[in-house]
Amino acid sequence: MAGCAGSSSGADPTDVDPDGEVTPREISWLLSRPADGGVITAMQQIADEYAEDHPGFALNLITTPDRPSYIQKYETLAAANKLPELFDTDATPFAQKLASQGKMVDVDLLLEDLGLADEYREAALNYQRFDDGSLYMVPFEFQLEFFWYNTSLFEQAGVPIPATLDDFAATCEALRAEGVTPIALDGQDQWPLERYMAYYPFRLAGPEYVQQLKAGDASFGDEPGRAAAEWLYGLGQAGCFQEGFSSTGYADAQALFTSGKAAMYNIGTWELGNLATDALDASVRDSVDYFTLPTIEGAVTADNEYVTPSGIGMAVNAKTYDPLVRDFLAFALERYPEVYSASGALSPTNGVEPVIPENATPLYSQAVEQSGEVGPAIAMPWDTQLDPATNTRLQQELTLLVQGDITPDEFISTMDAALAENVGD
Repeated sequence: MAGCAGSSSGADPTDVDPDGEVTPREISWLLSRPADGGVITAMQQIADEYAEDHPGFALNLITTPDRPSYIQKYETLAAANKLPELFDTDATPFAQKLASQGKMVDVDLLLEDLGLADEYREAALNYQRFDDGSLYMVPFEFQLEFFWYNTSLFEQAGVPIPATLDDFAATCEALRAEGVTPIALDGQDQWPLERYMAYYPFRLAGPEYVQQLKAGDASFGDEPGRAAAEWLYGLGQAGCFQEGFSSTGYADAQALFTSGKAAMYNIGTWELGNLATDALDASVRDSVDYFTLPTIEGAVTADNEYVTPSGIGMAVNAKTYDPLVRDFLAFALERYPEVYSASGALSPTNGVEPVIPENATPLYSQAVEQSGEVGPAIAMPWDTQLDPATNTRLQQELTLLVQGDITPDEFISTMDAALAENVGD
């Protein structure tokens, strides 16, 4: 890995079109994506196409799908000033520090210079932006997160889908009374439960609350944080999640839903291949539908605004940015939407429809159509927003809160102390 930084003397982060010859060499991309996933598969194909006309070029994909391990590697290399030409990052406080130090190319300027700025979905770019509106990451995905639900189990319990977030507890109690697990949750990975913490504040105060929280300008004891804590505590008391949820992994949580044992499952369109094709078990296939994030009374965000992530972004190392990197990115970003959408995935750009597989159910097309109707505000996942120490403590405390091991007041007190200790780190 020591050689990843290359030999270029680097460029000003705003100099997106450096002078010089395009001299082919190997460049590297440090990734946190599945090795056999759509993004890597598409980019490898594109890199091979580029190499045909640029002998000597190669794209070295350094893959660490496990996110905690990846973050450790990425931050270690960044501290040693040894990041490769391209690297994955969320719009975290750590990444914003790198950008402020001039270590990342300005992507707003890059896309404008390449003539691609207007090609991208507004929501896809907004997901990658820092709180000040600046953009230093390129999106390669676009997802919508839904509550998938089993219509037969809802009918059995005699309940409609929750109209508001406050309806969830009663819905869960009715489903429990029928012997049904209300919501399948991957508690082992912790981020799925953290999604729920983001929902109430997003509806009550918009995306600004978490921005204020991480800046030290808000408290967990403020109305949005307290409402979220009390709502989650209530979900736990209503038995909304399966017993032992904290030790249930991703695959097992999904299996609870796809086997018909759980009535709801909160996950994104990256699972369309499993939830909206004939890969889904025939016994539940005709009973699966989805609804979007419910609202609350007096919500400040619209019904069509919810979690619409564009995944982890790709940053461009300003130190190693040169004519070759620019030329490859110009080729790759122009070619990418067509190649990626062929896999059936939603492109981060406009005007390119995914190729819907022949074995798709009607929900696949419905989700694709809905992707063009999302609003501009995004319920940002808090695990990409808070500093690592606060985030880790939040995940631990959320599990205790839902399990009923601590009260909302105890949760708020602990989290405010963690926030005070870590803000600015």
